[in-house]
Amino acid sequence: MLHFLHADQLHTQPELRDSMFRDRADQFRTRLGWEVSVTEHGEERDQYDDLNPLYVIWETGGRHGGSMRFLPTSGRTMINEHFLGLLDGRPLHNDRIWECTRFCLSRGAAPNVSAALMLGGAELGLGRGLDFSVGVFDARMVRIYGRLGWSPAILGSTGEGRDAISAGLWHYSEEVADRLAAKAGIARARSRSWYHLAMDRAARLGRPRLVVA
Repeated sequence: MLHFLHADQLHTQPELRDSMFRDRADQFRTRLGWEVSVTEHGEERDQYDDLNPLYVIWETGGRHGGSMRFLPTSGRTMINEHFLGLLDGRPLHNDRIWECTRFCLSRGAAPNVSAALMLGGAELGLGRGLDFSVGVFDARMVRIYGRLGWSPAILGSTGEGRDAISAGLWHYSEEVADRLAAKAGIARARSRSWYHLAMDRAARLGRPRLVVA
């Protein structure tokens, strides 16, 4: 199932939390060779995890199967602080655009997990009344986005071939969410209910629900 959890809620799901950060270390440092910080517990974390982001997490048997991290561009984001060249030097600050980072799949993730995660991102965007998500991605992700039928509008790119990285905008729509649900094999009614239940739980912790869909 899909979970929508702010960082300050992760303590309620300790196995899901710990396996997510360990899988991030496995994917980004071990498999992809990125220069990322890994804790003594084998977890990949960075400064943006300290900003109380919202995580979309696919759970498999109580553990992390895949995840993404979201932060509003009205605050600090990776794209503005590390990839501004992809935006021609113009920072992106918009209440209706959130940044998506740390797209991660566990080893052996089922074929539908990528679509399920993207569906979770779509439910988040629609539920919060957002227009777009923005993110930076490398060449290996182009095929994945195309296969899922939700390719971004390119804002800027650098590098060539397998070394290319780009910034893109993903437009939220009900049509996109329906398409992703079909590819993930998840009924839209179920993915919507997962999102709304998560926001209801967050509201009970004192967070505004911010649901318009």
